[in-house]
Amino acid sequence: MRETLIAKAIKKKRMAIYVHNIRRATNDKHHTVDDRPYGGGPGMILKVDPILKTLRMLPKKKKRRIILLSPQGTQFSQKVARRLAGYEQIILISGRYEGFDHRVTKYVDEELSIGPYVMSGGEIPAMVVVETVSRLIPGVIGHPEATRDETYSGSPDYVEYPQYTRPPVYRRQSVPKVLLSGNHKEIRAWRQFHSRRRKSGSRAA
Repeated sequence: MRETLIAKAIKKKRMAIYVHNIRRATNDKHHTVDDRPYGGGPGMILKVDPILKTLRMLPKKKKRRIILLSPQGTQFSQKVARRLAGYEQIILISGRYEGFDHRVTKYVDEELSIGPYVMSGGEIPAMVVVETVSRLIPGVIGHPEATRDETYSGSPDYVEYPQYTRPPVYRRQSVPKVLLSGNHKEIRAWRQFHSRRRKSGSRAA
């Protein structure tokens, strides 16, 4: 690690990396950050409140970009990396479990996906973004020509529907009533509709 380009860039103060634990933004004794999904289903969903509180605790620079790493996001590419390299501060929100409460998306600037496949957590996607963007920062790579534009594009075969967990209302944002109804047929139809609808793309990059 001490010999990597990122480590050298940090040592030269070309960049800095900080890790923030959203459990520190909780008030209950168990430091709960997840809950069961409304409408049923496997796994646990990361709650919106600890994430928002963590974001508000972070220092804010003038040119800042908040990014949610999710399968629903815009495909990460070299072109996107070049754009991100122009920011002073990039905040990457990476998750685990079955994903995030969909209301988290209201507080981010964009969503990014590193590819059409499933991973257990967001740590590796975050590392991919950090690795790719960092080498585009002036002074990190010894030979600037090594960072010439490379194109990668692709579209996912399937994009999951929005998910929600407790509370049912957060800052006047409500969970869709159908997910609270207990009607599994209507819930399934809602999920299928919103999955198809999101295939065309997420928040614009």
